[in-house]
Amino acid sequence: MMMKWRSVLLLLLVFLTTSPVFAQIQDPTVWTYEVKNKGNHQYELIFHLTINKEWHIWSMMPGGDGFLIPPSYKFDKNANVQLVGGVTEYGTKVTTEMEGIDGNVTYLSGSVDYVQIVNVKGACKITGKHEYQVCNDNTCLPPKTIPFSFEIKE
Repeated sequence: MMMKWRSVLLLLLVFLTTSPVFAQIQDPTVWTYEVKNKGNHQYELIFHLTINKEWHIWSMMPGGDGFLIPPSYKFDKNANVQLVGGVTEYGTKVTTEMEGIDGNVTYLSGSVDYVQIVNVKGACKITGKHEYQVCNDNTCLPPKTIPFSFEIKE
């Protein structure tokens, strides 16, 4: 009888220590990057985002109580690159109230594009990092920072 309880206790302990590994949620996003030549040494750097169904990303102006983490973009310094304005988001925005958050919040789901216009002096590589957080109705994943790189060929 004592041996049976030890076996049950051991199985329970193994289950409890390994279950977080199985409970981890994979990042439900796919990012791709595109360069569009606008002419006259001006380019659009496009961050294409596809988010799995039932997930969303906060708008760059998310509203709420100030604790939401909007997408952000940091470009490495490059003497041959001049940023024109800031990053603009394109997609279907939803503004609503959410339980547990004070004030209205704004988010996007499905497909979203983020566009930065740049002026360049010749061929160059534009690099940096962007940070984002995605959520569903039950949870938010920790913020994620990933590098990006765009190749300009003049």
